[in-house]
Amino acid sequence: MVVAPLTLTSLVLATLLVAALPFVIYRRLRRPLALKPRDAIAGIAVFALFAMVIERALNDYMLHRNEATATFLSNPLAFVVYGALAAGICEEVGRFIGMRLLMKRAAASAAASATASATTVASTPQATRTDDGTALTYGLGHGGAEAWLVGVLVQIQWILFAVLENRGELDGYLSNLPTESLMRIHLILASLTPQTAGIFALERVAALIFQIGLSVLMWRGLRAGWRAILPLAIVLHALVDVPAALFQAQLVPLAAVDAVYALGALVVAGLLFRAFRRPGAERMTELPR
Repeated sequence: MVVAPLTLTSLVLATLLVAALPFVIYRRLRRPLALKPRDAIAGIAVFALFAMVIERALNDYMLHRNEATATFLSNPLAFVVYGALAAGICEEVGRFIGMRLLMKRAAASAAASATASATTVASTPQATRTDDGTALTYGLGHGGAEAWLVGVLVQIQWILFAVLENRGELDGYLSNLPTESLMRIHLILASLTPQTAGIFALERVAALIFQIGLSVLMWRGLRAGWRAILPLAIVLHALVDVPAALFQAQLVPLAAVDAVYALGALVVAGLLFRAFRRPGAERMTELPR
């Protein structure tokens, strides 16, 4: 089996696009919105801990180690509900905690600065906390970490497999794998097409946009003191994950899932664009309590 050059090129280009996008957005908006690397690092840390460690440990226990829950979740609908809620709860609780810490640190820093310089009310913690650039930067960190850890690194592995397959060296490289697993890799490589690369890019870009949107929503909700922001964020995140869970449970076709994500990403991107280009967007009215 040989992976066509066009397919391999498409996979490389799609991977480069997804890998570069968070950095390109950050670089272009860093000065206009006064973005700070610290906020992106917080997003990266939260995703790594809550999604890659806590959520994965929970899924391993619920889906594999606990026989009772594994049997119950073998039902497709139960799996969809669990998968969507597990992702929503783990990531949004992490986002909530991370942003609360960022707010407290910003407030403490602004208070110390105001005390030292005896400045006016414009330098108080409340003024500092109205900066939506923090939410955007955090979202780039959170979503960028997801793009790299869930998408780019995995895709690089498949590109390597494709190169080795074309050279006839894949079997030797993966000689320690069982025959069944090796054959599955061969079949996946044989099924790759340029459309596969496009789907990968679409899904990862959409996920990045959703993560930025959820970060802005969480930030504004916390800033306004809205107590329902965490449950709302969990529900919205779960809804975003439902199409993917339905596909994993083989209940809907991939084309339908991608269409939903493409449309949703366009809507969220439009809202974000309007929010950040509108003059005085940082002075948003408070959400209902």
